[in-house]
Amino acid sequence: MTETLRWRKSSFSGGGDGNTCVEIADLHTRIAIRDSKAPFRGTLTIPVGSFVALVQSLKRATV
Repeated sequence: MTETLRWRKSSFSGGGDGNTCVEIADLHTRIAIRDSKAPFRGTLTIPVGSFVALVQSLKRATV
């Protein structure tokens, strides 16, 4: 990934400095995911459809 990514933090990040969750970046056909506490340790990328399914599953699990 040589381009500069626009990372955004989860709306569920904890209080304080807000770095207790994950960040995502849109790569158009894939979503990049990284740990907001250690952003330079590594990035996971998954297809957009898989990311949508993951988020939907997590939402169902918290209801």
